[in-house]
Amino acid sequence: MKHEAAGVRQHYTLFLLFLVTVINLIDRQVMGVVIEPIKREFHVSDAAMGLLTGLAFSVVYCCCAIPIARHADRANRRNVIAASCTAWSVMTIVCSGVTGYWQLAMARMGVAIGESGSNAPSMSMIADLYPPQRRAKAISVLMLAAPVGTLIGMSVGAYITFYYGWRATFFWLGLPGLAVALLLRATTREPARIDFPGDAKAGAAAAGKQPVGEVLGEILSSRTFVTIVISGALLAFSAYAFGVWSTAFLVRTHGMTLRDAGALMGLAAGPGAVIGSLTSGWLADWLARRDARWQLGVPVIGALLTFPCALAVTLAPVHAAWHLGTLAIPAVGLFFFCMSVFGMWWMAPSYSAVTQLFPGDRRATVIAIYNFGILAVGAGLGPLAVGILSDGLAAQLGSAALGRALATTSLANLVAAGLLATALGSFARALPAAAAVAGGTGTTETKKGTTARA
Repeated sequence: MKHEAAGVRQHYTLFLLFLVTVINLIDRQVMGVVIEPIKREFHVSDAAMGLLTGLAFSVVYCCCAIPIARHADRANRRNVIAASCTAWSVMTIVCSGVTGYWQLAMARMGVAIGESGSNAPSMSMIADLYPPQRRAKAISVLMLAAPVGTLIGMSVGAYITFYYGWRATFFWLGLPGLAVALLLRATTREPARIDFPGDAKAGAAAAGKQPVGEVLGEILSSRTFVTIVISGALLAFSAYAFGVWSTAFLVRTHGMTLRDAGALMGLAAGPGAVIGSLTSGWLADWLARRDARWQLGVPVIGALLTFPCALAVTLAPVHAAWHLGTLAIPAVGLFFFCMSVFGMWWMAPSYSAVTQLFPGDRRATVIAIYNFGILAVGAGLGPLAVGILSDGLAAQLGSAALGRALATTSLANLVAAGLLATALGSFARALPAAAAVAGGTGTTETKKGTTARA
């Protein structure tokens, strides 16, 4: 009975962390819906909007995420997450009252500061709630927040923007985070930090007692981890580029209204990403029981399949559709669906992999570093690169310029797949129980009993 009660508490905590992350993604992704009306009102270029949605946000996020994560490794992570959710929700509401581009940029930086304190502590809590053989599935539930947040942010955000304006969108989508933060703070407990069998073990010098520089040095000495970080950054480069600019692409290239473009993205990309998130976590946990290399093998396959789907999105003929009886399915919507399924296959398995490489007393820091690569390169440079390319190609290609810019960023999937493939063996050898799981004979090397090196 006690075990059953503990399971209920685990799942309830995971559910609330999921809700927090949904709010996080809504408040972040809503910028993709409001690009066009903000651009018109403030008279700015694609490059300026790419800077606002990408680099300006991610630089602030990354600068704050690692120190907050180090604090979370030694403090109550639940309280850190609740405070962060409150902060970014307030700043999202502040966005509704700005009167100029630079005011909006400052408000979005405030959102970034708040959001930087959510993801790493949440992943750290999940790693203490679920053992390695169940962790990818648990993390895949958290990753469902991405498609759910995208669905709400794009469909509901597009509806509010279409009928009431972009300021109302920021106001109404900022409110739910305040309630969720209060619920998390009042009804959940901080879990004990646990190193399960299959996780790296803490050494004599606990991370909480080490200087930040020393901890970062040990983490970055893992070549396997660095490879996963670079690969994640490249995958995020393409994913964030499409996430931010897809609605604008449908409006410009396919002639859709903002309302219809948001609805198509919500109906195609949302369910696709849900399927991709759940299948990736299940596949990674199931296959990794037989061979640890599948923890990264699933992301490799996902990246390889995402690339042709992304190209198909950008090259789909305008108004092309498949017909099921009287129902017309836009070709671009079907390609978005497929891209969303396989585009999620890297996230949950990769996060699960990095939590296994390091002990519990530094997991939030590890995840913050991983997020640094994802956000600095992915969220920071992806949307900005598309904006710059689109501006440069506009004179020659007109409304097709944005699609060509997006197609260029999709090449990052192929590079990331190649890098991850080189880390398959070293990842398996780096795990404490890898030889038994993968049937190999590799040895595990550790530095000061903490960080596995491969």
